[in-house]
Amino acid sequence: MNKSTNELMTETEEILQNNFDYTLFSWSKQKGINPIAVKYAEGVYLYDYEGKRYLDFSSGLMNVNIGHGNQRVTQAVMEQMQQVSYVTPSCVTKARGELGKKLAEISPGNLTKTLFTVCGATAIENAIKLARIYTGRHKIITRYRAFHGSSYGAMTAGGDPRKLAADAQQAPNFVHVEDPYCYRCPWGKEMNTCNRECVSHIERVIDFEGPENIAAILMEGESGTSGCIKYPPDYLKKIRALCDKHGILLIADEVMSGFGRTGKWFGVDNHGGVVPDMIATAKGITAGYLPLGALIVTDKIADTFDDKPLMLGLTYSAHPVTCAAGVEVLKIYEDEHLIENAAAMGHYIDMRINELKKIHPSIGDFRNTGLLGCIELVKNRNTKEPMAPYNAKPDEMAIMNKVAAKIKELGMYAFVRWNYVFIAPPLSITQAQVDEGLAIISQAIAIADEYVY
Repeated sequence: MNKSTNELMTETEEILQNNFDYTLFSWSKQKGINPIAVKYAEGVYLYDYEGKRYLDFSSGLMNVNIGHGNQRVTQAVMEQMQQVSYVTPSCVTKARGELGKKLAEISPGNLTKTLFTVCGATAIENAIKLARIYTGRHKIITRYRAFHGSSYGAMTAGGDPRKLAADAQQAPNFVHVEDPYCYRCPWGKEMNTCNRECVSHIERVIDFEGPENIAAILMEGESGTSGCIKYPPDYLKKIRALCDKHGILLIADEVMSGFGRTGKWFGVDNHGGVVPDMIATAKGITAGYLPLGALIVTDKIADTFDDKPLMLGLTYSAHPVTCAAGVEVLKIYEDEHLIENAAAMGHYIDMRINELKKIHPSIGDFRNTGLLGCIELVKNRNTKEPMAPYNAKPDEMAIMNKVAAKIKELGMYAFVRWNYVFIAPPLSITQAQVDEGLAIISQAIAIADEYVY
């Protein structure tokens, strides 16, 4: 064991110290944090340098869909690097064509052409630019509670309040609308008896902004880190109809909800035949093994550029090594029946959470599609007072920080945000591993129960 910096340091201490001294941490204060020093990972588990095992109940950042350490991907990447590691995007490789062909096969409708990007944010950025180029319009309608990435345009497109620290003014020509947040309906309605005020609200915004000015409506295929907000069953169909009526493009953000996460290839596949004009995706395309994003568009959009330049480009577009990873990962989804397993385990989790609701009065709501779900914790089920408010300040996170700390202490890595505890394990998870995870969450939520009135 190398103790070159300090003979008294353990290996873990040295690793942590190097990271604290020489790297910056995203979305976090830089002092007083306690990250896991991950030595290796396998299946649904992470292991630190002390040998402690953590159940990864959020698939990293909802991206390690096939589970950790699948050596089929390692082999595919190694073989590609032995042939060629990089070519410019004006050249082609076998992996690029294979991955594009497979994406055309699994995408809905006539979405058959792909521009490869480097991540989800760059997929969104290029979707926005392409929508404006194609339509000649400039405004983009998006939701307040969505997250579309942290690059400048994508950050503005989302409504996530983390963007406010960077620039309260943000990029121009983005118009935000309310979410169909049925548990906390902005219009005080119930889903079964409402008149879809969430849709008529968008229709009014279109009229106010001028439909002739609106290039696209950008929607998540299924809501993710904003709280897994479930669309009413006909919501996306009605949004599609609005787009068709006014010549507006529909862009589906499938960065998180794509590639089996919701029990279908894409989140929009859960919505009765809705076909967007573009799909922006990333994460699950390589299961996080290497960075890769994709913007998949219809034949109609692609054909527009047959005889004029497509003014979009990235140095690492269609990187051979990441494309090779993507080809293998998509094979793994099918060979290991991971999408079917995601749907089955999602139904099982739904059943188990209904049981936990009877035990834990702090569970106000659970929203889930496949393996993309979150528990919303409240202090009172009647008033729905959240255990921590939207965009909670550090002192308002005291209770939820205790819940998160308990989850980690008990050997789980999970995404806890505001009053949400997310459940998004790898698609390879077994029923026994689900039970293991929910048992940990149950113990942690017992802390929140003490604050229920």
